[in-house]
Amino acid sequence: MLLPGSCLRYFVTNRIWDYSLTNHCFSVNTLDGRVKLPYFDKGMSKYFYHSIYSFGTAKLVNKHGKYFLHIPATYEVEECEDAEICNVVGIDRGINFVIATYDSKHKSGFFSGKTIKQKRAHYSKLRKELQMRRTPSARRRIKAIGSRENRWMQDVNHQVSKALVASNPKYTLFVLEDLSGVRPVTERVRTKDRYVSVSWSFYDLEQKLIYKTKHNRSLVLKVDPRYTSQCCPVCGHIEKANRNKKIHLFACKNCGYKSNDDRIGAMNLYRMGINYLTDSQVPSIVTAE
Repeated sequence: MLLPGSCLRYFVTNRIWDYSLTNHCFSVNTLDGRVKLPYFDKGMSKYFYHSIYSFGTAKLVNKHGKYFLHIPATYEVEECEDAEICNVVGIDRGINFVIATYDSKHKSGFFSGKTIKQKRAHYSKLRKELQMRRTPSARRRIKAIGSRENRWMQDVNHQVSKALVASNPKYTLFVLEDLSGVRPVTERVRTKDRYVSVSWSFYDLEQKLIYKTKHNRSLVLKVDPRYTSQCCPVCGHIEKANRNKKIHLFACKNCGYKSNDDRIGAMNLYRMGINYLTDSQVPSIVTAE
């Protein structure tokens, strides 16, 4: 929502306000009393004229010389029931591939993490150079770079989660590894690789996928991550030597089945989703088409 800039002499940007919206008038308390301003809501009329939406806390932002009022709008959606599930997608998250998927049509998908690794390495190198200067301007620059990197990574996660939901039908069960408590494990990697593994935004991607699936009448299931990359999806044999991390290859020592290790993780997560539906006694069995 855009506000006329000439009327905002009382405001400070990026601050939370007590406000009200009535008859195209934005009213807000300031240190100099209450101020009322007109606003432009072109393209957002549905949020103002439908009772299903409720507004949250507003934030006033100055961007490129214009003032914008950021207001979160919430509304209720119908929950998807287990019995409605018609598609299952296993999603393995990683660094080499941001996601690897395997679905009910036995199709695999990959989203490469190469560009992300390169860009984050660039930001990391730039921060180290600035830290060596130890000046106020360098510290301000470091802070700005961190904010820029976070915004960029969140945008990537938005795109990935949006593509996942858009490429699958309603009533899809997305199966993820439950990575709660995974940080102590990632901290045991080599020091030079620790920044990438510890700061990778697995949780942010998970949260964005959860709320997007709700909007699409779908579900997210988090399962135990143990052995998802060591278990053969064909014969069920579990062995650490099945997986070669250096070349990202899975080769079962029992039956000889070979594939990309991230794809194996997605396949096992898909299988766990099927088992979950079977244990829940869902009448509609998910099968390949």
